[in-house]
Amino acid sequence: MADNTKLLALLQRPAEPTFFPKDGGKTLVDLPDNYLTERYRPIGQSLTTRFTSEADKRIPVRALPTPDLAFAEELPRRGGFSLFIPKHRQIAGDLINLFLTQPSVDALMSAGSYARDRLNPILFQYAMAVAIQHREDTKNLNIPSFLELFPDSFVDPSIFPKLREEGAVVEQRDRITVDIQMNYTASDREEEQRMAYFREDIGVNLHHWHWHLVYPGEGPDSVVNKDRRGELFYYMHQQLIARYNVDRFCNRLARVRPLTNLREPMPEGYFPKIVRSLNNRAFPARPQNHILRDLNRIEDDVVLSISDLERWGSRIAESIDGGYVVAPGGNRVPLDEQTGIDVLGNIMEPSALSVNSQFYGNYHGHMHNLISFSHDPENRFLEGYGVVGEFQTAMRDPAFYRLHAQVDNMFHRYKRTLQPYNANQLGYNGVEIQSLGVQLNRANAPANVLLTYWQRSQVDLSTGLDFGPQGNVFASFTHLQHAPFTYRLTVNNTSGAARRGTCRIFIAPKVDERNTALTMDEQRLLMVELDKFRVNLTPGANNLVRRSEQSSVTIPYERTFRSVALSNLNIPETEAFRFCNCGWPHHLLVPKGSADGMQFDLFAMISNYADDTVNQEFDENINCNDSHSFCGLRDQLYPDRRHMGFPFDRRIPTAVRSLADFTRPNTNMRAVQVQVRFTNTVIART
Repeated sequence: MADNTKLLALLQRPAEPTFFPKDGGKTLVDLPDNYLTERYRPIGQSLTTRFTSEADKRIPVRALPTPDLAFAEELPRRGGFSLFIPKHRQIAGDLINLFLTQPSVDALMSAGSYARDRLNPILFQYAMAVAIQHREDTKNLNIPSFLELFPDSFVDPSIFPKLREEGAVVEQRDRITVDIQMNYTASDREEEQRMAYFREDIGVNLHHWHWHLVYPGEGPDSVVNKDRRGELFYYMHQQLIARYNVDRFCNRLARVRPLTNLREPMPEGYFPKIVRSLNNRAFPARPQNHILRDLNRIEDDVVLSISDLERWGSRIAESIDGGYVVAPGGNRVPLDEQTGIDVLGNIMEPSALSVNSQFYGNYHGHMHNLISFSHDPENRFLEGYGVVGEFQTAMRDPAFYRLHAQVDNMFHRYKRTLQPYNANQLGYNGVEIQSLGVQLNRANAPANVLLTYWQRSQVDLSTGLDFGPQGNVFASFTHLQHAPFTYRLTVNNTSGAARRGTCRIFIAPKVDERNTALTMDEQRLLMVELDKFRVNLTPGANNLVRRSEQSSVTIPYERTFRSVALSNLNIPETEAFRFCNCGWPHHLLVPKGSADGMQFDLFAMISNYADDTVNQEFDENINCNDSHSFCGLRDQLYPDRRHMGFPFDRRIPTAVRSLADFTRPNTNMRAVQVQVRFTNTVIART
């Protein structure tokens, strides 16, 4: 197999020409003369002379026939690229296919080298990253974090002049870290700013980008058609909204209001204060009480009316109520108990797997477009889309959560058509959880008390500073963090034989922002999954111990922010970092809580493995398997036959009025009250 690490030369400083020195000047890509763009071809010889002297490594690119890129060059090189715009998504799918069908790594390097300097950099990086993740000869290669490539999508742009000055003037050993201030997008007079630490968290926005990188909506069937893809779209976003609402309670804010009426003013304004480095233009703002309008952006191929969205929403709702969706030709596809949520997820997004995109339209995607272009609906002022128009920036805007709360309600509408789980589905005869608790990993820590606080961490942004300084330039940022803790369960197996099960752990608030007790139906929709793991139970008492950092939902800080150059080194200590990058950031595993200690219910159950298994074994400690709750398993079935969110994804009989009522008849369940206490101090990462 050819050395695929040379492809990494294409995945850094995305706006610099491919022939420009890489890896801090140590690597040079030797391009055939006809691969140079028109600007550089006449001076190719002088460029070669100028940049070859200090390179330690040279990567020759084979002069293969150049690919036809006319379809992708329709997208301006220095313009925006949005996967919510159907035209852009189709171009991306075709480019992914072009890269996937290259017969070898060398051919991919040639096609990529030619395309890189001619295409929109974000389009190129997205398509190349998807192709690398899905090719057999490159899938072991770690792709860089999007933060490394386009830091301007994630941080306050005022730090970039400081970073460039530090890198240009100061020697590497004497450089200082530039701090990114918290709460730079609004003052405390704006109550939604209480949630800025969540919405503008770098790890959260990286997660959203990377999930859609693993599950692209357009492209070859082998890339798009993955096991339970539509259900994963539902569940990942449902959990995202649940987490957001729980943290709103922590900050004395009401649940986010679904965007049910597209014709009334939107009270939430947002002024993002980030720029696109490709054209040095700021993302447009949206003032308070803005009114959404029909879009007629012919140049972007985005022409739609509010009536279109209302009609698509009505058709989806009517199909949910009727129990089936309509395929082309009028055939009925049942929204049954087993696959209905998957069918619905692919319609709602929509992905290329939608059973009838002509009839059900582009409900979720065009709601993003309606909001993101609302400031300039006719392109009269030549303004690009707002932050809701890109995966890596959408979660910064409060409107994103209103949009997804509405999408979430559509999924809940379907879930309410299903019968509640019965006793056989919920129970596990012979298995009893006798005790459940959590404790911080420190001496004499009180039981069932979790702690959160602010943490200041550093990240190297040098690889995203096109034409910037060589070497490292670090920025520090502040984010929520929790003290590490451990779950402890005592489980009694009275069956007399060894048993296998799946332990499922959730947390949910007991009260809302006004300190009013939540009903059981309200609480189940706010259940946040913390972990899910297999257990082997011997006859008699079993003591189960599980560390918080082993969560099936999250990836650790090092995996979210670690430099790809380090993670691709072929040495033993980096083996743990051969990863897919997909997963919720671990520093946001636990809700923020409150200064006086917010009360939560911690719930655990052990379900019958015979009803959970998909007849495949996997080791959660290797490769990309550890964050499977949101991301599934690479090239395998989703490792749990139960519906995502089980046992809280369906309505519960009205006679069950509390979590205690729910657990009482099921010995394989247990709930305990825990307290999450927030300390308003900043601790530096060590």
